[in-house]
Amino acid sequence: MRITGGKYLRRQIICPPGIIRPAMDMMRESLFSILGDIEGVSFLDLFSGSGCVAIEAASRGAEPVHLVEMDRGKKETIEKNLSFVTESHRLFMMDAFRFISSTPYKYSVVYADPPFPMENKIRLAEECSRSRIIKEKGMFIIHLPAEERKLWPDDVENLHLTDERKYGRSVLLFYRPVEE
Repeated sequence: MRITGGKYLRRQIICPPGIIRPAMDMMRESLFSILGDIEGVSFLDLFSGSGCVAIEAASRGAEPVHLVEMDRGKKETIEKNLSFVTESHRLFMMDAFRFISSTPYKYSVVYADPPFPMENKIRLAEECSRSRIIKEKGMFIIHLPAEERKLWPDDVENLHLTDERKYGRSVLLFYRPVEE
């Protein structure tokens, strides 16, 4: 895998051992094109895997960038991948739900790429909404198998679906908090 844009363009990212489904280059490039200028934007990568999406965000100027990964077997690889990143970043080795409920941080972009076999993924959006982890004009983005799209409503708690993009057998859903 390689970084598709920004100051780390073409930097090689290694995959950790175990089950991993890295975000396709084309999908990542499209995601960051949709996000546009993210210079100085706080970015959270839930279910980081290799850290590729978070590094892509840092490459394009996001800061701080936080990564959450529960699988301790991936820690060494993620840290190696982060070794050249100069932007403020932090890796949290913990369950994503525990992080969401306990973190004091708020983010402009919360990106979630849970394992495709994981059940009840909608709970991620619900927990992010309840915890107020997403800044007022921020965004929650989730990467899902396309066949699960029909399970997702336009509104999840105080989050409203604003965009969706299909990439092969995957889909990205973009939610924004509804202003109160």
